[in-house]
Amino acid sequence: MKKLFLTIAVVFAFVAASNAQGVLKFNKEVHDFGKITEGPLATYNFEVTNTGTAPVVISNAQASCGCTTPEYSKDPIMPGGKSVIKVGYNTSGRPGAFTKTITVSSNAENSSVILTIKGEVTSAPASAPASAPASAPKAKKKS
Repeated sequence: MKKLFLTIAVVFAFVAASNAQGVLKFNKEVHDFGKITEGPLATYNFEVTNTGTAPVVISNAQASCGCTTPEYSKDPIMPGGKSVIKVGYNTSGRPGAFTKTITVSSNAENSSVILTIKGEVTSAPASAPASAPASAPKAKKKS
C-alpha cells in the first residue's frame, strides 16, 4: 500500500511539474507614437512580466521591416520578473503614416505575441537656404 501511495505521489508531482509554464503579459501590445517629426529614431519600451510559474526565455523578436529594430534581453524572465523589449523606428526619409509589427517568440504558454507600433511621421521643416554674405561697400575711386 505504501508503494502504491508513493507511486501515485511521484506521478502527481511529475504531472504538476510538467504543467509549470511561464506566461508573458505585456503592459500593452500596441503603441501609437502619434505625430512625430521626421529625422530622429522613435523608440518605445514594451514592458513584459512573467505571470506564469516557470522561467521564460525570449528566443526572437522579429520586426516586419528593416526600419524597425527590436532589442531584448536573452536572460530568462523568472516567475514574477519583468523585462523590456525596446523597439526603435527610423523616421528618416519616411514621412507619412506607418504601422509596423514585432513578433516575439518564446517558450511561454503564449509562445508568439505580436506587438505593434504606429504613428505618422511629419516632414522635417525645410532648412532655410544659406544667405549670401553681404557684399562689402565699394570703395570710392579717387579722381
